[in-house]
Amino acid sequence: MRRFFILQLVLLACGLVPGTCMTADAAEETLIVTLGDSITKGVRSGVTAEQTFSGLLQREFGDDGAEVKVINKGIGGERTDQALQRLEKEILSLKPSIITVMYGTNDSYVDQDKSASRLSEEQFESNLQELVRRLQAANVRVVLMTEPCWGKAARTNGLGEHPDERLQKYMERTRRVAAEKQVLLVDHYQIWTKHRDAGNDPGEWTTDQCHPNPAGHREMARAMLPVLKSLLK
Repeated sequence: MRRFFILQLVLLACGLVPGTCMTADAAEETLIVTLGDSITKGVRSGVTAEQTFSGLLQREFGDDGAEVKVINKGIGGERTDQALQRLEKEILSLKPSIITVMYGTNDSYVDQDKSASRLSEEQFESNLQELVRRLQAANVRVVLMTEPCWGKAARTNGLGEHPDERLQKYMERTRRVAAEKQVLLVDHYQIWTKHRDAGNDPGEWTTDQCHPNPAGHREMARAMLPVLKSLLK
């Protein structure tokens, strides 16, 4: 009898007695990776890691008691072609369950003394399609996201244009890829331009007419949360 109780204690400690505790698989965290540029990275003067949309989502999931970990993999200045270069080694190696993908601000931008965007609309769309293809092939659930629009007072680009003149076209491409690949979309650009069209300045949600401030990140997290929760059911 004494040996029986000792055996039961060993099995209980290992999680092998049915109905006594969660298995190792059941206790595993769901890993969400947020992939993107400096808008995803978020941390800058006036914005802490906890105030970025990734940090806010992590806190929200923790408050809900969900076994979810959010890893921010945004890199300042990154374009879709550069994201493809680090996808396998830096992103897929983490074994994520869900990845949010948000690009376009850098891809579409025209630098000073230049006459074209850093990447063409066609290159951007092709790269975005390839990102989604590789992620889906790795059995990762993908959420595409459009970038927020620029503030009204944003500096003009190398052609003297307001940066949104080009960004909006790239965001149309993002929507098209989401539809073609049948992945979920969080349309930050639409939310921010709707705010602008209602007579507000989206620049008030930024630190510099481009990068979100804490209020901007809260708006982004608010839009993302129901979509991510739908994938966790």
